[in-house]
This record gives sequence, structure tokens and C-alpha cells, in this order.
Amino acid sequence: MFVASFDRPNIRYTIVERDNPRRQLLSFLGAHHGAAGIVYCLSRRKVDETTAWLNAQGVTALPYHAGLTAGDRQRHQQRFLREEGLVMVATIAFGMGIDKPDVRFVAHLDLPKSLEAYYQETGRAGRDGDSSQAWMTYGLNDVVIHRQMIEESSAPLEQKRVERQKLESMLAYCESVQCRRVLLLNYFGEAAAPCGNCDVCLDPPLLWDGTVAAQKALSAALRTGQRFGAGHLIDILRGKLTDKVRQFGHDRLPTFGVGTEIDDMGWRSVFRQLLAGGVLEADAAAYGALKLTDSARPILKGETSLKLRRRSDRPKGKPARSKVLPGTPPQRSKDSPLVARLRTWRSEKAREQGVPAYVILHDRALYEIAALLPDSVQALLAVPGIGLAKADRYGEDLLAIVAAAD
Repeated sequence: MFVASFDRPNIRYTIVERDNPRRQLLSFLGAHHGAAGIVYCLSRRKVDETTAWLNAQGVTALPYHAGLTAGDRQRHQQRFLREEGLVMVATIAFGMGIDKPDVRFVAHLDLPKSLEAYYQETGRAGRDGDSSQAWMTYGLNDVVIHRQMIEESSAPLEQKRVERQKLESMLAYCESVQCRRVLLLNYFGEAAAPCGNCDVCLDPPLLWDGTVAAQKALSAALRTGQRFGAGHLIDILRGKLTDKVRQFGHDRLPTFGVGTEIDDMGWRSVFRQLLAGGVLEADAAAYGALKLTDSARPILKGETSLKLRRRSDRPKGKPARSKVLPGTPPQRSKDSPLVARLRTWRSEKAREQGVPAYVILHDRALYEIAALLPDSVQALLAVPGIGLAKADRYGEDLLAIVAAAD
């Protein structure tokens, strides 16, 4: 048996704390204008709504899920394979057997159920070896929803135990303060060194002593009878006199207003990490009410301290500083008007021949042409991906496009 490495060094792994997921996605897509990619959602409804919203924002997007007819799925899949710059918004029904090497990104708007699923889905990006992105938004609801799905399922107890372990590994990956690639490869039994090409390596998270904040959060859950979700508990901690707080008299609790030093998003981060760490659990039978586990007792008693990830202060949408991978074409050539003209020419040729664009020329060949500016057939042959046959067939067109750019 031969087992190759699980490492995909050309893929950059990034996880952002969910704030406004649609706007976060649009900002991410803005940095990949004209690139093909996949956006995964948990439900069919979310796929349809996200597709409609992206198209309204000027992003060419198509839906793909099991609720569509077989004909629609086939048409959408063919368009994705043949057209450039198209975004497929899909459930996990999409992806198996998709032979498209130039998928530049895979984005997740919802948490995958396991690291196996995450690795398989993100692995659909960058099969041509060029730099690609695996991007995901992650929030408190992900933890609650996935735990509820496991507990409410009719699966045998042993299967539920396995699914809980897989979810815990996925949550640990999201909350990790070490290189994501190291954690991912270790999960599959492969040793690795920090990669320098994930968000943790490029923008290391800061840790803070969250013991007191955790005690406040746990106390709020305990004093309200462990019958409420994070949103209501945050209102109590922040001292917000909502109708619900007044209705239950929670403004008279000792914990009311004791957490004003942390904003709403900060508290959501605290609760999310307590859930991910198994200190709290969501009660599926009580609509996600948060309950303390046995791990909460030593924290409440001050017998143990707790380190938490601090939310990133980087402005929303601002990318982590870049790392240039070996063999990656200069970024300037990717964004140049010459590359845009080459893409247009390639699309026309692909339509004429009824083949996917990458069959004409791979992205890397376009970037290299823009960088090298060949002025002869001999110079064109120095471009990776262009041999005698393609030089003979397309050389005249390509040289004319380059000459016109000068």
C-alpha cells in the first residue's frame, strides 16, 4: 500500500470569526475577482438564498444541491467546468468527481461536520498546484447546531460517540493557536512543521487569561437555571434591559451588568470557546440552552485558570500578509490588464471548441506569458504548459495579444 502525503502546500487555510457572514464572504470574493470557486453551505435553503444574494451583488453564482432537478444540476456543473470566474454555491452534494484543476478557492459559510469532510472539500481547490485559498467563517451557532444534530439523530450510541469526537477535533482545529496545517496533518498521522501559509502562522492569535470572564459566563448560565442560550446570557452580562431580561427578572441577578468591559462579539467568542472546550454544552431538548459540564466546576471555584484566544483586531476584510510560494507567478501579472485580455481570448477559444477553458491553457501559462512577455514562438515555448502543438495552434494569437499590450 502506498500512501502519499496529505499536505497541499499551495492551499492557504484561513478561518474568520463570523460577524456579518455575507459581507465577509463578499469581501473575500472581492480579492478573487474573476476566479472560479466553491462556496459550501449547510442547507439547500441557504444555498439558494446565498446564490440569489451574490448575483444581486454582481457575482456570477449558480446553486447546486439535491433539491434541484438532475438536468439543472448537470447544466450547472457543466457551466462551472467550462466557464471562467463562476462561483458554485453548494451543499456537500457537489464536488465528488469534479475534474476542474483551476478552482482558486473553497469557502465555507458553515462548519463541516468533521476534519475528514473539511479536508475533502477544501482539497477541491488548487489541483493545478497554483496558490489557492480555503476560507471559512465560524461562529457560536456552528457549535450549538452541530451538537444538537448529533444528539437529536436516531444513530446508535456508539456512532454518536464517534461523531462527537469528530466534531471536537473540528472545533479544536478552529480554535487552534498553532499552525493549522500542522494540526490537520497530525490528525491524519503525518508530522509537519509550521507552514507559514495559514492565518495562524501569518497573523498569530494572542492569548489572554479568560478565567474571570469564564466564571462570569458560567455564573450567568447557572443563576438563570441553565435554561437560556448565549444571546440572553450576553444581554445579562452586558446589562441590557431587554423585554426578556425584565420578563424573567434577570436584571436583579448578581451577574447583571458585570461584563460591560467585553463587547457582544467578545462575549460570543468566550461562549464559543467554552462550548468548543466542553466546559458548556447545548441542550438539544431545550432549544440550545447552555448547561455546565463537569469541567466547569474547577473553573468556577478558581482551582484552574483558562487561556482563551483574543479576537483579531485586524479590520474586517483585510487579508493576512502574503507569502509567496515557490513557483507562484508574480501577483502583479495575475491582476494585469494583459491577463484579463488573455482570459477573454481563452474563453472565446473554449466556447468555439466546446471545452473547459483550462484545456486551452492553464492559468499558470497565462500568468507566465504576462510576466515574460514573449515576442517570438521560441520565447513562447519557454512558457510552462506551451509545447510545440499549442505554440503552433495558438502562437500567432498569443504573440499578437502580447504585442498589443506593449
